[in-house]
Amino acid sequence: MLLCDEATSALDPKTTESILDLLVEINQKLGLTIVLITHEMHVIRKICHRVAVMENGKVVEQGEVLGVFRNPSQEITKDFVKQVTEPEETADTIKHLVEEFPESKIIRLTFVGGNAEQPVITQLIRKFDISVNILQGKVSQTQSGPYGSLFIQLSGVQDSVDQAVAFLHEHQVEVEVIENA
Repeated sequence: MLLCDEATSALDPKTTESILDLLVEINQKLGLTIVLITHEMHVIRKICHRVAVMENGKVVEQGEVLGVFRNPSQEITKDFVKQVTEPEETADTIKHLVEEFPESKIIRLTFVGGNAEQPVITQLIRKFDISVNILQGKVSQTQSGPYGSLFIQLSGVQDSVDQAVAFLHEHQVEVEVIENA
């Protein structure tokens, strides 16, 4: 077992990547278990299979990385996951669009595994008479597969928008309505 306490703290991005690549190689070639202590979620995303989140000296959440990223239950975990999945300006962008287009829905889509690589937005646009405005998004690769978050704005006749949301659910895309004016 190899214990790494803040192995990438205070390193430049290039050196950080080379250290992470080295740790992945050690794990794969030697079958060595690595316990990595870090506050950097991009480090966890890149090399970890499982994650445990601690608060006040106690483990408050744990599980496979994709599972914790997809459905964090603790506020501290939600804040950590946002480091990887959401740009800082998300709240400002949503607020502005809700004010500018009060008749639309702002939706956060979460893609996990193979679903992150499917053209579901293209299918959505072709199938329904709606407008889709992609606000921002990110797909990251983890050791267990891709994980992505996408914020979109849906506009159109309410029935068509509701059918589009149902379509997303049917395609195993997690849908959260952020704003519905």
